[in-house]
Amino acid sequence: MSRTAKLHPDGKTRCPWPGEDPFYIAYHDTEWGVPEYDDRALYEKLILDGFQAGLSWITILRKRENFRKAFDDFQPEKIARYTDKKVHALMNDAGIVRNRAKIEGTVASARSYLEIMEKGPGFSKFLWDFVDGKPKVNQFKTTASVPASTPVSIKISKELGARGFKFVGPTIVYAFMQATGMVNDHLVTCYCHATCGGKPRVPRLKAK
Repeated sequence: MSRTAKLHPDGKTRCPWPGEDPFYIAYHDTEWGVPEYDDRALYEKLILDGFQAGLSWITILRKRENFRKAFDDFQPEKIARYTDKKVHALMNDAGIVRNRAKIEGTVASARSYLEIMEKGPGFSKFLWDFVDGKPKVNQFKTTASVPASTPVSIKISKELGARGFKFVGPTIVYAFMQATGMVNDHLVTCYCHATCGGKPRVPRLKAK
């Protein structure tokens, strides 16, 4: 795969990683790197990034609606009360990634999320405070320049882990920061680099 931005037939130059997949391109254009400040949406994306470990992101993206149905629309209040019976049912759900440790980690993370929400400062503020409340805009020209983790993602990873979150290693956290716009890692030649910070949140993408 090319490591530099690519000109598409629609006349727009994009990061190379979505390839020619229309669904992946839509995610790249409308969601990836757009600042997300909603507490619940941030929890959902953190969990999905944890499930992605060892897999490609497009695999998770195509299963996202299945995940949402299986996990009660990622409402932490419901997930925190999951029983062993519910975990067993999820392990039999072919629509999601059936990994017991990650499923149980989702429950543990929901309980940790609720604690941050109840005792302060709120999940969104907790996360965004690590970047002073605004996206860090990088100026990468090739994907080879983009790091797998950073000192900030290491710091967030340690803090989340200390609070009981699971599957929040520095690499997972950095992918999460990219997805939620805490960092703008669109290549400088990608048309989204200049625009994603000002984009409104978009309706949910559904897999085709």
